[in-house]
Amino acid sequence: MSQILINSLQELEAYEGNELGVSDYHTITQEQINKFADATLDYQWIHLDEERAKTETPFGATIAHGYLTVSLLPYLWAKIVTIGNVKMQVNYEIENLRFNQAVTVNSRVRLRAKVLSVKNLRGIAKTQIEVMLEIEGSKKPAYAGVITFLYHFNE
Repeated sequence: MSQILINSLQELEAYEGNELGVSDYHTITQEQINKFADATLDYQWIHLDEERAKTETPFGATIAHGYLTVSLLPYLWAKIVTIGNVKMQVNYEIENLRFNQAVTVNSRVRLRAKVLSVKNLRGIAKTQIEVMLEIEGSKKPAYAGVITFLYHFNE
């Protein structure tokens, strides 16, 4: 997949209302889930106890933390588009994020992204992006919502 390169507020505005694309797939491993549990101190058994999850959950396996999948947004977004010529990018807001389906261990997920709006706030691009985390082989996404990034472009 070829990546889009955007180097200015004007170039970003040109994509307003358009789907930018879909990232490559990323596999959610048990090791990644375990490391996320350590980082967040969230040790709920549905994420970590593989044997118990097989028999006591409707998923038949451990599942990724919902926030783990959300934390992949910047990484997967960067697989779709490179925003260059910036001093700083700020994760600003998440709106209407709804978790629709659990992501089981070893699932492959990818991000689908559409630029909803770009507002010029005194040279800072406030960019709202509609996001959907798709699970390979599933009609229902893991989640959908709107994220907002602030891009501080160089002159």
